[in-house]
Amino acid sequence: MSKADVVIGCFYGDEGKGKVIDYLAADADVAVRATGGDNAGHTIKIDGVKYAMHLIPSGILSGHTTGVIGNGVVLNPGVLLEEVANLRAHGYDMGRYLKISDKAHVILPYHRLLDAALEKARSAKIGTTGKGIGPAYCDKYERSGLRMEDLYACDFKDRLRELTNSRQALICFYDPENTAVRETLAFERVYEGYARYAEEMEPFVCDTLTYLHKALEEGKKALVEGAQATLLDIDFGSYPFVTSSNPTIGGVLTGTGLSASDIGEVYGVIKAYSSRVGEGPYVTELTDAVGDRIRELGHEYGTTTGRPRRCGWLDLVALKYAKRVNGLTALAVNHLDTIGKFDKIQVCVAYDCGGKQTEDFSTSLEFLNQARPVYQELAGGFGDLAGVRSFEELPLAAREYIRFIEGRIGIPVKFIGTGAERTAMLVRE
Repeated sequence: MSKADVVIGCFYGDEGKGKVIDYLAADADVAVRATGGDNAGHTIKIDGVKYAMHLIPSGILSGHTTGVIGNGVVLNPGVLLEEVANLRAHGYDMGRYLKISDKAHVILPYHRLLDAALEKARSAKIGTTGKGIGPAYCDKYERSGLRMEDLYACDFKDRLRELTNSRQALICFYDPENTAVRETLAFERVYEGYARYAEEMEPFVCDTLTYLHKALEEGKKALVEGAQATLLDIDFGSYPFVTSSNPTIGGVLTGTGLSASDIGEVYGVIKAYSSRVGEGPYVTELTDAVGDRIRELGHEYGTTTGRPRRCGWLDLVALKYAKRVNGLTALAVNHLDTIGKFDKIQVCVAYDCGGKQTEDFSTSLEFLNQARPVYQELAGGFGDLAGVRSFEELPLAAREYIRFIEGRIGIPVKFIGTGAERTAMLVRE
């Protein structure tokens, strides 16, 4: 019986998980997305074509890997079918290689409207993407959500009507100035649209829990793709500036139906610096010219939103926390070429909070807002790494930077990203 390897973001997302997933999927039979919705995305560039994957596991791009959307995902049918059409246009056999859990919850038009209304009403903004993710998860845990299997039930139309009417009243309460709500949520239009979606998605919908366990029992190689990252976890992130699900190892289990004994390697992905989109505390953020330079060198703009990302130095306090929460067995470090363009590199090795230093992370907002990074300076200047094919070929300063991370965190760096292309990655055995 085989194990499922897992790829998890360590900080705030956008760490380049897609590159690692793409490599691991080369000999994987199954790639699974466990949590989140189309508020996240993996961008992969293959033969000059850039694919922005928001729902379908990017492992499917191998051409022979089955992509599974797990029960922990909240799914926007319109976005999904756009991705299906795009992949088909590029020659992918979606009928053969895509499966969707019958237990995945469905995002409906009122979820997106409610998301926007709630954010508008908040005095302290969370920075939601407005994709309806939070309200969809609220309905899931309030036990009023619609799952994929419900789209094919005899009472679907009645349940959809009841939910659309009740959520319309709630949206108008939070955002009474929105005059387009009634037109957007006109029931017959919503129902006809989702009935059409249901028909198009039906060939993909199945019991993915049983499918995954049978795949492992048959010795097939499985890969679980994390969306977003550890510090955005609803439980273990900097709450409330987090996402609405668990993009940590626990979410992998509840979002797929796999058990703890089914998990193999757990790869944590970081950049050689750090970044964050949206509101919330960020200890190593640089709001000066250095932060601006990192943003431009790293092309730090959100895959889903296009928003400029906040940038800063690498935070090893937060990385140690991600290792603990997820049980990381190895690391992937991307954008080594980007940070190497600086002559000197700062790395956060501790926090100073009220005059006391600590290497232990806390999600307490009071703690994070008071914390100041304690930096250790390392040599940079290794710049362009194009053409480097092994760790030993890296400039000395680059190798020392990687070894410094390994020494502080206590696990090996297996993958090193040296550029944007899928081939620009070193793999250490």
